[in-house]
Amino acid sequence: MPESWVNLAESLGADLHLELTGPGSRRAVLIRALRDAVRSGRLAPGTRLPPYRSLAADLGIARNTVADAYAELVAEGWLSARQGSGTRVAHRAKPLTPTRALAHRAPESRPTHNLLQGQPDAASFPRTAWLAAARRALTAAPHDAFGPGDPRGRPELRRALADYLARTRGVRTDPERLVICSGFAHALRLLLPAVLPGPLAVESYGLPFHRHLLATAGVRTHPLGIDEQGVESEELGSTAGVGAALLTPAHQFPLGVPLHPDRRAAVINWARENGAYVLEDDYDGEFRYDRKPVGALQGLDPERVLHIGSVSKSLSPALRLGWMVLPDRLVDAVLEAKGEREAWAGVTDQLTLAEFLTHGAYDRHIRRMRQRYRRRRDQLVDAVATHAPHLTVTGIAAGLHAVLQLPDGSGESDERAALRAARWQGLALDGLSGYRHPEATMAPRHGLVVGYATPSDSAFPGALEALCRALPPMG
Repeated sequence: MPESWVNLAESLGADLHLELTGPGSRRAVLIRALRDAVRSGRLAPGTRLPPYRSLAADLGIARNTVADAYAELVAEGWLSARQGSGTRVAHRAKPLTPTRALAHRAPESRPTHNLLQGQPDAASFPRTAWLAAARRALTAAPHDAFGPGDPRGRPELRRALADYLARTRGVRTDPERLVICSGFAHALRLLLPAVLPGPLAVESYGLPFHRHLLATAGVRTHPLGIDEQGVESEELGSTAGVGAALLTPAHQFPLGVPLHPDRRAAVINWARENGAYVLEDDYDGEFRYDRKPVGALQGLDPERVLHIGSVSKSLSPALRLGWMVLPDRLVDAVLEAKGEREAWAGVTDQLTLAEFLTHGAYDRHIRRMRQRYRRRRDQLVDAVATHAPHLTVTGIAAGLHAVLQLPDGSGESDERAALRAARWQGLALDGLSGYRHPEATMAPRHGLVVGYATPSDSAFPGALEALCRALPPMG
């Protein structure tokens, strides 16, 4: 392409120009010129670009070439396109000089806004109430609390959890069937030798970390399909050799649908008829915003369902406190797997959590955070409806994240483009494809997994604005 440039002063209201130079196709040269103009500051954030028909006429090139260039730069986050406002230079989280651009790509650089799923608002940890509970707990603790102890965990915490789980989640248990652990991954490791000698049925979408943990332990996983009623329980009957299923029945992770009552019953029937177990990951059961939470699956059959929970979403992952509600016949095997004290959760945190539960501080904290997270989710849903109505927010109003599903016909390349645009806006978030089981047979879904809990109250509006700038335009 011969060297040329086009004066955009009339359409932009500024004495700016594009230099169309260098090798490559007309589309590639135009993309490079627009990108350089934005990077150098000649095209400032918010500047409205001419309609692609007008620019195509000025440059003497095909309209489709300009339209494709605009679309590519929108996907990369350099431009934004909104119906009724045309195509504009995107507002980035921070202006990138060449030096800062390199730093932005470096592994040690940090995003401006953290919208990764599964992380609560660390600034909302109830420090004052926790400290008061710790003082009361340590003052009242018996001397044997600081001795060798019980591998089940402190009896004060097991009693408090048994009462709380019965009251809020419909769990049927007693303190002797509760074993304290340091979180879900720790629970899974303890259960592997006791419950999972063979293959395990899992949901087609779930945490890659859990699949990796199981694969490392030599446990093969069979993915089950998921639709609007949750996991397709009828597939359990065709999973030969499977002796257990790992499910998220209250709020499927990450797609967000609850398990339909008929399928809950079908899962229990499968476990009873096959002498199998169900591992119930109740990772965010307290955070249901549209109506009262669905009771735990464990309440339907305490001898076939292992209920597993933690405080990583409700309080903080830094506490490293979780629990397993086990059938009677499995308690001794799990305690044997737990072994020496090095793997036990700290006594002081156990005593403090027991005090926190017993005196109602935990309930008050949950109610406060439920209101806060519900407000954030509502803001996210409203923003998506306004700025990107072609995207679908899937699942029920619950939890700490939402999935923004891309339109039908979108592929993995569209998801990658959306993630690139998000990174350009200084956002850290995940794509849905990363949660798909590699052997899943259900039709793939593509979208963005947006965690709305992590930013502080003061930072969330800015994070939401940046997300709206990064969302792909209507095709």
